Amino acid sequence: MKNATFLGMPTFPDAAERALADSQLRRNLAHATATIRSRRAAAVAELDDWERLREAGRAVKERTLRRLDRYLVQLEERVTAAGGQVHWARDAEEANRIVVDLVRATGEREVLKVKSMATQEIGLNDALADAGIAAYETDLAELIVQLGQDRPSHILVPAIHRNRAEIREIFLRTMDAYGAPAPAGLDDDPRHLAEAARRHLREKFLRAKVAVSGVNFLVAETGTAVVVESEGNGRMCLTLPETLISVAGIEKVIPTWQDLEVFLQLLPRSSTGERMNPYTSTWTGTTAADGPRAFHLILLDGGRTEALADPVGRQALHCIRCSACLNVCPVYERVGGHAYGSVYPGPIGAVLSPQLRGTASDVDRSLPYASTLCGACYEACPVKIDIPELLLHLRARVVDQQRERLVPRPERLGMTAARWVLSAPWRLAAAQRAGAVAARLVGRRGPVGRLPGPLSRWTDARDAPVPATESFRAWWKRTRS
Repeated sequence: MKNATFLGMPTFPDAAERALADSQLRRNLAHATATIRSRRAAAVAELDDWERLREAGRAVKERTLRRLDRYLVQLEERVTAAGGQVHWARDAEEANRIVVDLVRATGEREVLKVKSMATQEIGLNDALADAGIAAYETDLAELIVQLGQDRPSHILVPAIHRNRAEIREIFLRTMDAYGAPAPAGLDDDPRHLAEAARRHLREKFLRAKVAVSGVNFLVAETGTAVVVESEGNGRMCLTLPETLISVAGIEKVIPTWQDLEVFLQLLPRSSTGERMNPYTSTWTGTTAADGPRAFHLILLDGGRTEALADPVGRQALHCIRCSACLNVCPVYERVGGHAYGSVYPGPIGAVLSPQLRGTASDVDRSLPYASTLCGACYEACPVKIDIPELLLHLRARVVDQQRERLVPRPERLGMTAARWVLSAPWRLAAAQRAGAVAARLVGRRGPVGRLPGPLSRWTDARDAPVPATESFRAWWKRTRS
Protein backbone atom coordinates (compact mmCIF):
# COMPACT_ATOMS: atom_id res chain seq x y z
CA MET A 1 0.00 0.00 0.00
CA LYS A 2 1.34 3.42 -0.92
CA ASN A 3 2.01 6.12 1.60
CA ALA A 4 0.52 9.57 1.14
CA THR A 5 2.79 11.96 -0.72
CA PHE A 6 3.45 15.65 -0.55
CA LEU A 7 2.31 16.27 -4.13
CA GLY A 8 -0.57 18.67 -4.48
CA MET A 9 -0.37 19.95 -0.94
CA PRO A 10 -1.61 23.47 -0.09
CA THR A 11 0.69 26.44 0.37
CA PHE A 12 2.19 27.01 3.80
CA PRO A 13 -0.31 29.69 4.95
CA ASP A 14 -3.28 27.47 4.09
CA ALA A 15 -1.76 24.34 5.61
CA ALA A 16 -0.65 26.22 8.73
CA GLU A 17 -4.15 27.58 9.28
CA ARG A 18 -5.55 24.06 9.32
CA ALA A 19 -2.79 22.80 11.63
CA LEU A 20 -3.40 25.62 14.11
CA ALA A 21 -6.98 24.46 14.47
CA ASP A 22 -5.84 20.99 15.62
CA SER A 23 -5.41 21.35 19.38
CA GLN A 24 -4.22 17.75 19.85
CA LEU A 25 -1.47 18.26 17.27
CA ARG A 26 -0.30 21.41 19.03
CA ARG A 27 -0.18 19.64 22.40
CA ASN A 28 1.83 16.74 20.92
CA LEU A 29 4.30 19.10 19.28
CA ALA A 30 4.71 21.36 22.30
CA HIS A 31 5.43 18.43 24.61
CA ALA A 32 7.88 16.70 22.25
CA THR A 33 9.87 19.76 21.19
CA ALA A 34 10.15 21.05 24.77
CA THR A 35 11.53 17.69 25.90
CA ILE A 36 14.10 17.55 23.11
CA ARG A 37 15.15 21.17 23.69
CA SER A 38 15.84 20.59 27.37
CA ARG A 39 17.86 17.43 26.69
CA ARG A 40 19.90 19.18 24.02
CA ALA A 41 20.62 22.15 26.28
CA ALA A 42 21.92 19.85 29.01
CA ALA A 43 24.13 17.89 26.60
CA VAL A 44 25.59 21.01 25.00
CA ALA A 45 26.30 22.62 28.37
CA GLU A 46 28.71 19.78 29.17
CA LEU A 47 31.18 20.97 26.52
CA ASP A 48 33.31 24.04 27.09
CA ASP A 49 34.35 24.07 23.43
CA TRP A 50 30.87 23.77 21.89
CA GLU A 51 31.19 26.99 19.88
CA ARG A 52 34.60 25.90 18.59
CA LEU A 53 33.08 22.57 17.55
CA ARG A 54 30.31 24.42 15.70
CA GLU A 55 32.89 26.51 13.88
CA ALA A 56 34.93 23.42 13.04
CA GLY A 57 31.86 21.71 11.58
CA ARG A 58 31.02 24.77 9.51
CA ALA A 59 34.60 25.02 8.23
CA VAL A 60 34.73 21.33 7.23
CA LYS A 61 31.48 21.61 5.29
CA GLU A 62 32.54 24.81 3.59
CA ARG A 63 35.93 23.40 2.60
CA THR A 64 34.30 20.22 1.29
CA LEU A 65 31.78 22.04 -0.90
CA ARG A 66 34.55 24.16 -2.46
CA ARG A 67 36.23 20.96 -3.67
CA LEU A 68 33.21 18.71 -3.89
CA ASP A 69 34.05 17.36 -7.34
CA ARG A 70 37.47 16.19 -6.14
CA TYR A 71 36.12 14.46 -3.04
CA LEU A 72 33.32 12.74 -4.94
CA VAL A 73 35.79 11.27 -7.43
CA GLN A 74 38.00 10.14 -4.55
CA LEU A 75 35.00 8.57 -2.84
CA GLU A 76 34.02 6.64 -5.97
CA GLU A 77 37.57 5.32 -6.35
CA ARG A 78 37.75 4.13 -2.75
CA VAL A 79 34.28 2.52 -2.76
CA THR A 80 35.02 0.69 -6.00
CA ALA A 81 38.42 -0.51 -4.74
CA ALA A 82 36.71 -1.91 -1.63
CA GLY A 83 34.28 -4.02 -3.68
CA GLY A 84 31.32 -1.64 -3.89
CA GLN A 85 29.66 -0.11 -6.93
CA VAL A 86 28.84 3.59 -7.32
CA HIS A 87 25.88 4.89 -9.36
CA TRP A 88 25.23 8.54 -10.19
CA ALA A 89 21.68 9.89 -10.32
CA ARG A 90 20.77 13.32 -11.71
CA ASP A 91 17.29 13.38 -10.23
CA ALA A 92 14.67 11.40 -8.34
CA GLU A 93 13.44 9.56 -11.44
CA GLU A 94 16.91 8.26 -12.28
CA ALA A 95 17.66 7.30 -8.66
CA ASN A 96 14.40 5.36 -8.36
CA ARG A 97 15.04 3.57 -11.64
CA ILE A 98 18.49 2.48 -10.46
CA VAL A 99 17.14 1.13 -7.17
CA VAL A 100 14.26 -0.72 -8.85
CA ASP A 101 16.62 -2.31 -11.41
CA LEU A 102 19.05 -3.38 -8.69
CA VAL A 103 16.28 -5.01 -6.63
CA ARG A 104 14.81 -6.75 -9.67
CA ALA A 105 18.25 -8.13 -10.53
CA THR A 106 18.25 -9.99 -7.21
CA GLY A 107 14.88 -11.59 -7.96
CA GLU A 108 13.44 -10.32 -4.66
CA ARG A 109 10.07 -8.63 -4.24
CA GLU A 110 10.55 -7.00 -0.86
CA VAL A 111 13.16 -4.78 0.77
CA LEU A 112 13.91 -3.49 4.24
CA LYS A 113 14.54 0.21 4.68
CA VAL A 114 16.70 2.13 7.12
CA LYS A 115 15.43 5.62 7.94
CA SER A 116 16.53 7.85 5.06
CA MET A 117 15.64 11.42 4.16
CA ALA A 118 17.07 10.93 0.66
CA THR A 119 14.74 8.04 -0.17
CA GLN A 120 11.79 10.04 1.15
CA GLU A 121 12.90 12.97 -1.00
CA ILE A 122 12.82 10.89 -4.18
CA GLY A 123 9.59 9.03 -3.26
CA LEU A 124 11.30 5.64 -3.39
CA ASN A 125 8.58 3.69 -1.57
CA ASP A 126 6.01 4.67 -4.19
CA ALA A 127 8.42 3.85 -7.02
CA LEU A 128 9.06 0.41 -5.53
CA ALA A 129 5.31 -0.17 -5.05
CA ASP A 130 4.70 0.70 -8.71
CA ALA A 131 7.29 -1.95 -9.62
CA GLY A 132 5.58 -4.57 -7.45
CA ILE A 133 8.20 -4.43 -4.69
CA ALA A 134 7.16 -4.06 -1.05
CA ALA A 135 9.26 -1.72 1.11
CA TYR A 136 9.14 -2.12 4.89
CA GLU A 137 10.31 0.67 7.17
CA THR A 138 12.28 -0.52 10.20
CA ASP A 139 12.89 2.71 12.11
CA LEU A 140 10.21 2.80 14.82
CA ALA A 141 8.94 6.28 13.97
CA GLU A 142 9.00 5.55 10.23
CA LEU A 143 7.14 2.29 10.91
CA ILE A 144 4.43 4.24 12.74
CA VAL A 145 4.13 6.61 9.79
CA GLN A 146 3.94 3.75 7.29
CA LEU A 147 1.39 1.75 9.27
CA GLY A 148 -0.74 4.86 9.69
CA GLN A 149 -0.52 5.64 5.94
CA ASP A 150 0.74 9.02 7.08
CA ARG A 151 3.55 11.41 6.17
CA PRO A 152 6.65 12.15 8.26
CA SER A 153 6.54 15.51 10.02
CA HIS A 154 9.99 15.76 11.60
CA ILE A 155 13.52 14.98 10.44
CA LEU A 156 14.55 13.04 13.54
CA VAL A 157 11.16 11.92 14.92
CA PRO A 158 8.90 11.46 11.87
CA ALA A 159 5.91 10.54 14.06
CA ILE A 160 6.31 13.45 16.48
CA HIS A 161 2.74 14.52 15.72
CA ARG A 162 1.38 11.25 17.22
CA ASN A 163 0.96 10.51 20.92
CA ARG A 164 1.12 7.09 22.59
CA ALA A 165 -2.62 6.47 22.44
CA GLU A 166 -2.71 7.20 18.72
CA ILE A 167 0.28 4.91 18.10
CA ARG A 168 -1.43 2.07 19.98
CA GLU A 169 -4.53 2.44 17.81
CA ILE A 170 -2.42 2.41 14.64
CA PHE A 171 -0.63 -0.78 15.71
CA LEU A 172 -3.85 -2.58 16.59
CA ARG A 173 -5.62 -1.46 13.41
CA THR A 174 -3.00 -2.01 10.70
CA MET A 175 0.03 -3.97 11.89
CA ASP A 176 -1.36 -7.33 10.76
CA ALA A 177 -1.67 -6.06 7.17
CA TYR A 178 2.13 -5.69 6.99
CA GLY A 179 3.21 -8.76 8.97
CA ALA A 180 3.02 -10.02 12.54
CA PRO A 181 -0.01 -8.46 14.29
CA ALA A 182 0.08 -6.44 17.49
CA PRO A 183 -0.74 -8.27 20.74
CA ALA A 184 -4.47 -8.24 21.45
CA GLY A 185 -4.11 -6.59 24.86
CA LEU A 186 -1.60 -3.95 23.79
CA ASP A 187 -1.68 -0.79 25.89
CA ASP A 188 0.06 2.55 25.32
CA ASP A 189 3.06 1.94 27.58
CA PRO A 190 6.14 2.92 25.50
CA ARG A 191 7.94 -0.30 26.44
CA HIS A 192 5.04 -2.43 25.26
CA LEU A 193 4.69 -0.45 22.03
CA ALA A 194 8.41 -0.90 21.34
CA GLU A 195 8.15 -4.63 22.06
CA ALA A 196 5.23 -4.96 19.63
CA ALA A 197 7.27 -3.23 16.93
CA ARG A 198 10.28 -5.44 17.71
CA ARG A 199 8.26 -8.63 17.30
CA HIS A 200 6.68 -7.30 14.12
CA LEU A 201 10.06 -6.53 12.55
CA ARG A 202 11.99 -9.61 13.70
CA GLU A 203 10.68 -11.93 11.00
CA LYS A 204 11.44 -9.35 8.34
CA PHE A 205 15.03 -8.95 9.49
CA LEU A 206 15.60 -12.68 9.29
CA ARG A 207 13.84 -13.09 5.93
CA ALA A 208 14.85 -10.11 3.78
CA LYS A 209 17.66 -10.43 1.23
CA VAL A 210 17.80 -6.75 0.19
CA ALA A 211 18.00 -3.57 2.25
CA VAL A 212 17.93 0.11 1.28
CA SER A 213 19.56 2.67 3.53
CA GLY A 214 20.38 6.32 3.72
CA VAL A 215 23.78 7.63 4.76
CA ASN A 216 24.71 10.22 7.38
CA PHE A 217 28.29 10.70 6.21
CA LEU A 218 30.56 9.42 3.43
CA VAL A 219 34.32 9.50 4.12
CA ALA A 220 36.13 10.20 0.86
CA GLU A 221 39.51 9.19 2.30
CA THR A 222 38.49 5.54 2.74
CA GLY A 223 35.19 5.14 0.87
CA THR A 224 33.39 4.48 4.16
CA ALA A 225 29.66 5.01 4.68
CA VAL A 226 28.35 5.94 8.13
CA VAL A 227 24.87 5.58 9.62
CA VAL A 228 24.01 6.74 13.15
CA GLU A 229 20.81 5.67 14.93
CA SER A 230 19.29 5.02 18.33
CA GLU A 231 17.46 1.69 18.05
CA GLY A 232 19.69 -0.91 16.42
CA ASN A 233 17.16 -1.66 13.69
CA GLY A 234 19.38 0.12 11.22
CA ARG A 235 22.32 -2.11 12.06
CA MET A 236 20.15 -5.19 11.47
CA CYS A 237 19.34 -3.87 7.99
CA LEU A 238 22.95 -3.00 7.24
CA THR A 239 24.42 -6.36 8.21
CA LEU A 240 21.89 -9.19 7.64
CA PRO A 241 20.71 -8.82 3.98
CA GLU A 242 22.81 -10.09 1.10
CA THR A 243 22.46 -6.87 -0.93
CA LEU A 244 22.70 -3.35 0.50
CA ILE A 245 21.70 -0.30 -1.55
CA SER A 246 22.51 3.09 -0.03
CA VAL A 247 21.16 6.38 -1.36
CA ALA A 248 22.92 9.61 -0.40
CA GLY A 249 22.95 13.21 -1.53
CA ILE A 250 26.27 14.33 -2.94
CA GLU A 251 26.67 16.80 -0.07
CA LYS A 252 27.03 13.95 2.49
CA VAL A 253 30.71 13.47 1.67
CA ILE A 254 33.42 14.63 4.09
CA PRO A 255 37.16 14.46 3.38
CA THR A 256 38.70 12.40 6.23
CA TRP A 257 38.12 10.27 9.32
CA GLN A 258 39.42 13.13 11.41
CA ASP A 259 36.59 15.30 10.09
CA LEU A 260 34.10 12.61 11.09
CA GLU A 261 35.18 13.00 14.73
CA VAL A 262 33.82 16.56 14.74
CA PHE A 263 30.37 15.56 13.48
CA LEU A 264 30.06 12.56 15.80
CA GLN A 265 30.18 15.07 18.65
CA LEU A 266 27.90 17.66 17.06
CA LEU A 267 25.15 15.42 15.70
CA PRO A 268 24.00 13.41 18.75
CA ARG A 269 23.98 16.40 21.07
CA SER A 270 22.03 18.50 18.58
CA SER A 271 19.53 15.83 17.61
CA THR A 272 18.72 13.61 20.59
CA GLY A 273 20.56 15.40 23.39
CA GLU A 274 22.96 12.46 23.82
CA ARG A 275 26.74 12.41 24.19
CA MET A 276 26.99 9.82 21.43
CA ASN A 277 24.66 7.85 19.22
CA PRO A 278 23.79 4.42 20.66
CA TYR A 279 24.55 2.80 17.30
CA THR A 280 27.17 4.07 14.86
CA SER A 281 27.58 1.72 11.88
CA THR A 282 30.40 2.10 9.37
CA TRP A 283 31.17 -0.05 6.35
CA THR A 284 33.69 0.11 3.52
CA GLY A 285 32.69 -1.87 0.44
CA THR A 286 32.17 -5.59 1.05
CA THR A 287 34.02 -8.39 2.81
CA ALA A 288 33.87 -12.11 2.14
CA ALA A 289 33.21 -13.18 5.72
CA ASP A 290 30.74 -10.62 7.04
CA GLY A 291 27.90 -8.33 6.03
CA PRO A 292 26.24 -7.94 2.60
CA ARG A 293 27.83 -9.64 -0.40
CA ALA A 294 26.94 -6.72 -2.70
CA PHE A 295 27.04 -3.01 -1.90
CA HIS A 296 25.67 -0.28 -4.18
CA LEU A 297 26.04 3.43 -3.44
CA ILE A 298 23.74 5.83 -5.33
CA LEU A 299 24.93 9.45 -5.28
CA LEU A 300 21.99 11.79 -5.80
CA ASP A 301 22.18 15.30 -7.25
CA GLY A 302 18.51 16.25 -7.24
CA GLY A 303 19.07 20.01 -7.47
CA ARG A 304 22.14 20.11 -5.22
CA THR A 305 24.48 21.23 -7.99
CA GLU A 306 22.27 24.25 -8.67
CA ALA A 307 22.20 25.09 -4.96
CA LEU A 308 25.97 24.75 -4.87
CA ALA A 309 26.26 27.39 -7.60
CA ASP A 310 24.52 29.95 -5.37
CA PRO A 311 27.14 31.63 -3.10
CA VAL A 312 24.49 32.32 -0.44
CA GLY A 313 22.15 29.38 -0.93
CA ARG A 314 24.87 26.73 -0.75
CA GLN A 315 24.91 27.10 3.03
CA ALA A 316 21.84 24.86 3.14
CA LEU A 317 24.01 21.97 1.89
CA HIS A 318 25.96 22.11 5.17
CA CYS A 319 22.94 20.54 6.92
CA ILE A 320 23.64 17.30 8.80
CA ARG A 321 19.90 16.55 9.38
CA CYS A 322 20.02 16.94 13.15
CA SER A 323 16.62 18.73 13.40
CA ALA A 324 17.87 21.19 16.05
CA CYS A 325 16.36 24.10 14.11
CA LEU A 326 12.92 22.46 14.13
CA ASN A 327 12.91 21.97 17.87
CA VAL A 328 13.55 25.65 18.64
CA CYS A 329 11.37 27.16 15.90
CA PRO A 330 8.20 28.84 17.26
CA VAL A 331 6.49 28.40 13.89
CA TYR A 332 7.22 24.68 13.58
CA GLU A 333 6.15 24.06 17.18
CA ARG A 334 2.68 25.40 16.41
CA VAL A 335 1.99 24.02 12.95
CA GLY A 336 4.10 20.86 12.64
CA GLY A 337 5.95 19.44 9.68
CA HIS A 338 3.10 18.62 7.30
CA ALA A 339 2.40 22.32 6.73
CA TYR A 340 5.72 22.67 4.87
CA GLY A 341 4.67 20.34 2.06
CA SER A 342 8.10 18.68 1.96
CA VAL A 343 10.03 15.84 3.56
CA TYR A 344 12.28 18.58 4.92
CA PRO A 345 10.11 20.56 7.36
CA GLY A 346 10.92 23.44 9.67
CA PRO A 347 13.46 26.21 9.08
CA ILE A 348 15.91 24.04 7.14
CA GLY A 349 13.10 22.81 4.91
CA ALA A 350 12.04 26.40 4.24
CA VAL A 351 15.47 27.10 2.71
CA LEU A 352 16.43 23.67 1.34
CA SER A 353 13.25 22.57 -0.45
CA PRO A 354 12.91 25.72 -2.63
CA GLN A 355 16.50 25.21 -3.78
CA LEU A 356 16.24 21.50 -4.50
CA ARG A 357 12.79 21.72 -6.14
CA GLY A 358 12.89 25.30 -7.42
CA THR A 359 10.28 27.98 -6.79
CA ALA A 360 7.94 27.22 -9.67
CA SER A 361 5.14 25.96 -7.41
CA ASP A 362 3.05 27.99 -4.98
CA VAL A 363 4.13 25.65 -2.16
CA ASP A 364 7.85 26.28 -2.67
CA ARG A 365 7.35 30.02 -3.18
CA SER A 366 5.57 30.23 0.16
CA LEU A 367 8.21 28.42 2.20
CA PRO A 368 10.75 31.27 2.60
CA TYR A 369 7.98 33.24 4.31
CA ALA A 370 7.30 30.46 6.86
CA SER A 371 9.39 32.18 9.52
CA THR A 372 9.39 35.03 12.00
CA LEU A 373 13.14 35.59 11.40
CA CYS A 374 13.72 35.32 15.15
CA GLY A 375 17.13 33.70 14.59
CA ALA A 376 16.68 30.81 17.05
CA CYS A 377 17.45 28.34 14.25
CA TYR A 378 20.86 29.90 13.59
CA GLU A 379 21.76 29.80 17.28
CA ALA A 380 20.86 26.10 17.47
CA CYS A 381 22.42 24.92 14.20
CA PRO A 382 25.54 22.82 14.94
CA VAL A 383 27.19 23.84 11.67
CA LYS A 384 26.15 27.51 11.88
CA ILE A 385 23.88 27.72 8.83
CA ASP A 386 22.61 31.30 8.74
CA ILE A 387 19.00 30.33 8.02
CA PRO A 388 17.57 33.86 8.49
CA GLU A 389 19.98 35.13 5.82
CA LEU A 390 18.92 32.32 3.49
CA LEU A 391 15.25 33.06 4.08
CA LEU A 392 15.71 36.70 3.09
CA HIS A 393 17.81 35.64 0.10
CA LEU A 394 15.08 33.29 -1.14
CA ARG A 395 12.35 35.84 -0.48
CA ALA A 396 14.22 38.24 -2.74
CA ARG A 397 14.43 35.53 -5.40
CA VAL A 398 10.67 34.94 -5.22
CA VAL A 399 9.98 38.68 -5.49
CA ASP A 400 12.31 38.98 -8.49
CA GLN A 401 10.47 36.14 -10.21
CA GLN A 402 7.13 37.80 -9.53
CA ARG A 403 8.35 40.99 -11.22
CA GLU A 404 8.65 39.02 -14.46
CA ARG A 405 4.91 38.22 -14.50
CA LEU A 406 2.88 39.92 -17.18
CA VAL A 407 -0.01 40.39 -14.76
CA PRO A 408 1.22 41.91 -11.49
CA ARG A 409 0.11 40.37 -8.20
CA PRO A 410 -2.20 42.36 -5.87
CA GLU A 411 0.64 42.74 -3.37
CA ARG A 412 2.81 44.43 -5.97
CA LEU A 413 -0.03 46.74 -6.97
CA GLY A 414 -0.56 47.64 -3.31
CA MET A 415 3.12 48.40 -2.76
CA THR A 416 3.20 50.51 -5.93
CA ALA A 417 0.21 52.53 -4.67
CA ALA A 418 1.86 52.92 -1.24
CA ARG A 419 5.07 54.17 -2.83
CA TRP A 420 3.11 56.72 -4.86
CA VAL A 421 1.32 58.00 -1.73
CA LEU A 422 4.44 58.12 0.45
CA SER A 423 6.65 59.79 -2.17
CA ALA A 424 4.91 63.19 -1.80
CA PRO A 425 3.96 64.90 1.52
CA TRP A 426 0.74 66.33 0.14
CA ARG A 427 -0.43 62.89 -1.03
CA LEU A 428 0.26 61.41 2.40
CA ALA A 429 -1.62 64.30 4.07
CA ALA A 430 -4.59 63.75 1.76
CA ALA A 431 -4.60 60.03 2.52
CA GLN A 432 -4.51 60.75 6.26
CA ARG A 433 -7.42 63.17 5.98
CA ALA A 434 -9.40 60.59 4.04
CA GLY A 435 -8.61 57.96 6.69
CA ALA A 436 -9.72 60.31 9.49
CA VAL A 437 -13.01 61.01 7.70
CA ALA A 438 -13.58 57.26 7.25
CA ALA A 439 -12.82 56.64 10.92
CA ARG A 440 -15.33 59.23 12.06
CA LEU A 441 -17.96 57.80 9.75
CA VAL A 442 -17.37 54.28 11.02
CA GLY A 443 -17.44 55.50 14.59
CA ARG A 444 -15.64 52.51 16.10
CA ARG A 445 -12.37 51.59 17.72
CA GLY A 446 -10.23 48.49 17.60
CA PRO A 447 -9.31 46.44 14.54
CA VAL A 448 -10.93 46.69 11.13
CA GLY A 449 -13.04 43.74 10.09
CA ARG A 450 -12.40 41.72 6.96
CA LEU A 451 -11.50 43.98 4.05
CA PRO A 452 -12.94 43.24 0.60
CA GLY A 453 -11.18 41.66 -2.38
CA PRO A 454 -7.39 41.17 -2.43
CA LEU A 455 -7.10 43.26 0.75
CA SER A 456 -8.69 40.38 2.66
CA ARG A 457 -5.36 38.51 2.40
CA TRP A 458 -3.98 41.07 4.85
CA THR A 459 -6.87 41.15 7.35
CA ASP A 460 -7.26 37.36 7.32
CA ALA A 461 -3.84 37.07 8.96
CA ARG A 462 -3.52 40.36 10.87
CA ASP A 463 -5.51 42.84 12.87
CA ALA A 464 -5.66 46.13 10.96
CA PRO A 465 -6.45 49.09 13.24
CA VAL A 466 -9.10 51.66 12.38
CA PRO A 467 -7.37 54.85 11.12
CA ALA A 468 -6.96 57.60 13.75
CA THR A 469 -9.60 60.32 13.69
CA GLU A 470 -6.74 62.84 13.82
CA SER A 471 -3.31 62.24 12.33
CA PHE A 472 -0.09 63.32 14.04
CA ARG A 473 0.40 65.87 11.28
CA ALA A 474 -3.04 67.39 11.95
CA TRP A 475 -2.51 67.33 15.71
CA TRP A 476 0.85 69.10 15.39
CA LYS A 477 -0.61 71.75 13.16
CA ARG A 478 -3.54 72.30 15.51
CA THR A 479 -1.49 72.49 18.73
CA ARG A 480 1.80 74.00 17.58
CA SER A 481 0.83 76.56 14.91
